[in-house]
Amino acid sequence: MKILKIEFENINSLRGPQQIDFTDKPFSASSLFAITGPTGSGKSTILDVICLALFNHVPRLGKITKNEIIAKGAILTRNQKEAFARVTYDCKSGVYASKWSISTNRNNNLRDYEMEIADLASGKLIDLKKSDVPAKNEALIGLNYNQFIKAVLLAQGEFAQFLKVNKAERGELLEKITGTGIYRELGKKAYEKNKEASKEILQQQQEIEIIQKSLLNDEDHAEISKDYASQQAACEPLEKEIQRLSKFVELKEEIKNQQSNIAKIAAEKTQAEEYLNQFNENNGKSLTEHENLQEHAGDLRNWKQGKENEAEISKEITEIEAKIGENKQAFSGLLSEVSQLLKTEVSANDFEGKLNEFTGKIQQLEEERKEKGREYSKLMDELKLKTGDLSINFSKNPDENIQQLQAISNSAANRIENYEAELSNFDSDAEALKLQLKEQTEKTRAAQKANSKIDESDRELKKIASEKTTIKKQSEALPQQIKDLDTKVQFQQKDLENLQLQQKNKLLEARLEDLRHNLIDNEPCPLCGAKHHPFADHAPAKDNLLEEKITQLQKELQLNSSQLAKIQANFENFQQRLTTLEIEEQQWKATSEEKRIAFKTQFKDFDLATDEVWESSIARLSEQLELIEKWEKEQKQWQIAKNAIPLLEQTKEIIKQGRDIAGKLKALYDGDDIVEKNRLYHRSFTTLTQQKKSLQEQLENLKSRFQKLTSELLILEQQLSVVLKEKGYDNLQQALENLLPEKEYLQLREQREKLQQSLSQLSTSHNLLQQQLEEKQKLDIEETSAELQDQLTQKRQKLNDINESSKALYRQLENQKENLNQLNNIRAGIAEKEQKIKRWRLLNELIGDATGRKFNEFAQDLTLTQLIALANKRLADLSDRYVIDKPMDEEDDGLVAIDEHMGGQRRSVKTLSGGETFILSLSMALALSDLASKNVEINSLFIDEGFGTLDPETLDQTLDTLEKLQAESSKTIGIISHVDSLKERIATQVILSRNGQGYSSISIKG
Repeated sequence: MKILKIEFENINSLRGPQQIDFTDKPFSASSLFAITGPTGSGKSTILDVICLALFNHVPRLGKITKNEIIAKGAILTRNQKEAFARVTYDCKSGVYASKWSISTNRNNNLRDYEMEIADLASGKLIDLKKSDVPAKNEALIGLNYNQFIKAVLLAQGEFAQFLKVNKAERGELLEKITGTGIYRELGKKAYEKNKEASKEILQQQQEIEIIQKSLLNDEDHAEISKDYASQQAACEPLEKEIQRLSKFVELKEEIKNQQSNIAKIAAEKTQAEEYLNQFNENNGKSLTEHENLQEHAGDLRNWKQGKENEAEISKEITEIEAKIGENKQAFSGLLSEVSQLLKTEVSANDFEGKLNEFTGKIQQLEEERKEKGREYSKLMDELKLKTGDLSINFSKNPDENIQQLQAISNSAANRIENYEAELSNFDSDAEALKLQLKEQTEKTRAAQKANSKIDESDRELKKIASEKTTIKKQSEALPQQIKDLDTKVQFQQKDLENLQLQQKNKLLEARLEDLRHNLIDNEPCPLCGAKHHPFADHAPAKDNLLEEKITQLQKELQLNSSQLAKIQANFENFQQRLTTLEIEEQQWKATSEEKRIAFKTQFKDFDLATDEVWESSIARLSEQLELIEKWEKEQKQWQIAKNAIPLLEQTKEIIKQGRDIAGKLKALYDGDDIVEKNRLYHRSFTTLTQQKKSLQEQLENLKSRFQKLTSELLILEQQLSVVLKEKGYDNLQQALENLLPEKEYLQLREQREKLQQSLSQLSTSHNLLQQQLEEKQKLDIEETSAELQDQLTQKRQKLNDINESSKALYRQLENQKENLNQLNNIRAGIAEKEQKIKRWRLLNELIGDATGRKFNEFAQDLTLTQLIALANKRLADLSDRYVIDKPMDEEDDGLVAIDEHMGGQRRSVKTLSGGETFILSLSMALALSDLASKNVEINSLFIDEGFGTLDPETLDQTLDTLEKLQAESSKTIGIISHVDSLKERIATQVILSRNGQGYSSISIKG
């Protein structure tokens, strides 16, 4: 993984857009560079930007949220509305750009942050939620946040501390630095797993004891089994007798039900016979007569329908003849109306020709009138377009419009003369004067703006002077307060040490009786380890006076120490602020003088003045500009009115011509739309002609049909009369009266068939039931149902008594069987668990304990050995004098430095100088980077501070080593430092500079 570019804007003190491109010069020529600048200029902010863009974390603050930014005033630069951080990096998967950003809404409230990743090979954003971006960067880079800040961003102070602490604290630091806390958790889990597995076996053994107590002995079990078998044998004859009695009871109930059903069906049969007789009385005769005529029913109905059709046709003939008369009268009226319109006689032959000729004349005159209207509208539209800037309301009278335009022209001419008199330098070249005034106005405004910047500098200088006075007044008494509080704290510390020594001696002299006061429930006793302390209650009264004194003194010491630190911090802040104000004052003085010189050079025609004077000058120039613009407006209106009058004269002539055409049209025709009227007349003429023809055809057709139908009916009547006389009918009408409608006949016939079918079914069912009843009566016995029911109840009660007794015996036998099975299962489970728990017991013996310390210390010892081996490889490049080693049993807990120049003498790292400690710390930091990156190639390193403790020779040697490391691995290595000699040695630098307002900027030197 290699960082290619860092881009950001408005992060901490670095205001505005900033960029560091490691692929460009001078970084492409030399990948070892220094990040330099004064304290607070933002050197560490560059490292914050990297972590923020990749993981939304900052080493000094942790995870960043909107509320964190608001509460701590961090990340977003003061008085800025938006910020972003973007890091472009190269990894195995490709080149990616990860971005973090935040902004404010229109109400100046901070929005929530956003994150995104772009795949630069495709140029597209990866579709992710912002919360998934850190995990995606972790997957691409191969390092999580904690690994990244220890493998890529190296902080020296952490490793200097690591070298000197004791074994227990070193283990905690190593666990924190390497992220190997999992071994502690594994030790705890092994202990808890073994404890849990053993607990389950103990519970199951207790279950076995409970089950064994409830088991039957062999004699009781045999006796219960014998009793159960005897009772089961007595049940069989009872069940057979109950079955026999139940069968006879059911038979008697069936006979009773059968007799009831037979009586019911007999009643239904009688009723069905009555319904059939009643039907025959009401409808039998009419059905018989209809069925007698059934074969001639169709011919009779056809004859009847023919007679009805004959009467209908006769009626239609009369109606058609009446319509023919109406058509003739309407045709005559149409010819008369058209003749009156055309003022000449019109016949059917010349109707269309004369009507079309008249219509053409009317259309021609209307078109001429419309043409004049279009000419008038066109002229008026043109006139309105040209006079759009004039305040005029056109009327239908052209003379009134001409008068309005003449008045506007005269008024504009008068105002033009007045404006020309008011303009002092007017020589008819309005555009030149207008341009001159605009340039003068712009120059005046620029001078006013420059004047305002000079005033702003003066105000800042006054503000700084006021703040300096205030700070000096506030900090005047602080040195004496610091001295007094420091003396007081030192005395209190000595008093506290004396009291604590007294307490320690008292504890050494204490008897077990006294230690009862220190026992706390649920915490182990230091003597026996028990967590329940019954003898702690009612202990003798304890002398707490010394403890109370110590507690009170500790509170006073803490309060005074806190107050001393606060006053010291305030004093240091005041001094730092005074220094800053001195620098800012000098910068503002230089800025003010520079702006005054620039003003005199650029604006020679102006003097420094107040805002009121500047605004007055600008107002005078604006008034002159306004007069020219008014003159131009009136000049334009005068010209428009002058050009519009001839157009109005043309409209007068067009109106006159249009009125002449309208008079001719009115004399010839004064009605509605002539084309529509022509169309209606033609449609009426065509309709009446077609109607006449159609009525004639209908009349002839009806007469032909009437003659044909009359002939057919005569033949049919003759044929039916012969047949019906044989059946006893004198005429066709008499036979028709005895013929039922077909639908009615079918309904009556269906009703009769249903009644006959129902009667037949009831007869069959009655006979079948009577036969079944006789068969069942043969199987019946003499006892009554009540007697049989009494016997059945007695037998069932006896059987229930035996079953209840046998159930209790059966439950005892089943319980015995279930308990034995459960015992076998539990014993098998215990045996299986004993096999499985062997590994947990072994694992607990090897690595397990309640705190996880055993396995954690073992794992950290291995990690420390590997880390020291890697550190000694790095240390060999930095110094040939020392080798780092773990302490022996008899040595101090801190790490040991073996001095090769002193014959392999072993020294505690606590005895080393600051420079030697830094060399060893740097070796450890680089080793940890190697350890963290064993599976990931890391080609970017940033080392934060620590070089100030080195002598020139060691510094050169250290830089030689880093240059060698950079050359061998092609790593980009950045060093954050204040050391001047380091700045001279490293040509490529990222320089941070502070301005007077507390902001910083970045420049690249190489």
